[in-house]
Amino acid sequence: MPSSSNRTVSSQPLRVGAVAYDPKVVTIWEGFKSYFEKRNVPIDYVLYSNYDAQVEANLAGQIDVAWNSPLAWVKSQLASHGRCRAIAMRDSDRDLTTKIIKRKDSGVASLADLRGKTIAVGAADSPQATLIPLLMLAEAGIIPGEDCHVLYHQVMVGKHGDHVGGERDAARALVLSNAEAACVLDTNYAIFVNEGTLDPGATRVLVSTPPYDHCNFTVCDSLPEERLMPFVELLLGMSFQDPEVRMLMELEGLRQWLPARTSGYAQLERAVERFKFYA
Repeated sequence: MPSSSNRTVSSQPLRVGAVAYDPKVVTIWEGFKSYFEKRNVPIDYVLYSNYDAQVEANLAGQIDVAWNSPLAWVKSQLASHGRCRAIAMRDSDRDLTTKIIKRKDSGVASLADLRGKTIAVGAADSPQATLIPLLMLAEAGIIPGEDCHVLYHQVMVGKHGDHVGGERDAARALVLSNAEAACVLDTNYAIFVNEGTLDPGATRVLVSTPPYDHCNFTVCDSLPEERLMPFVELLLGMSFQDPEVRMLMELEGLRQWLPARTSGYAQLERAVERFKFYA
């Protein structure tokens, strides 16, 4: 990778979009902006209140790179007719699963037992807490909204489940016996147990979804490679051992940036199609 002293400084910063789901987003991107500028790869960031606005801005060329949720990636591909590509993702974005959990003392022993029951989920646009687990139910022959009742928790709709409030509310609905099952991300299940939202002795995992992937940096194919590659090279070269960016990487929930892959979005693509989410 070229050293910072050998790079030619671009006259126009690369514009990176991100969704402001939490105040820490400003801290993260202010830090990244400084890190990139010191290495002669100037960037600027634009914050959006929701992913739909960010997708539209990316496709319109108002930003160069979008830090997208998995659902925003799928929408970008659909809206651009496949003319977007994923360039990088976090190590923590790979091979996630959603757990459908139940109360220990319930009579639910399989997915089939959820027929006629209430399933608590997150926001309607959450890939991990709603769309992907509901797809699992549908593919098992239990049609959400017909064969079972879906209890949504519409926290920060538009942010695609980045805010865990909807999942936490789903877990609480299970505890309060307002639902027979709840859908939570695997890592959030551990968090909810540790913080006391869930009693580890009172809940059990009914089933886990197959692994899937989460966020990625998305670009349109019209972005020139000479504009993009310095950003990608420097991003992938970040080290968790570097004290300048370690805190920022911790806040963003990763230890290493990796080249993107798109095979992990197949379940979400099927869910979007099956439920006509963008119809």
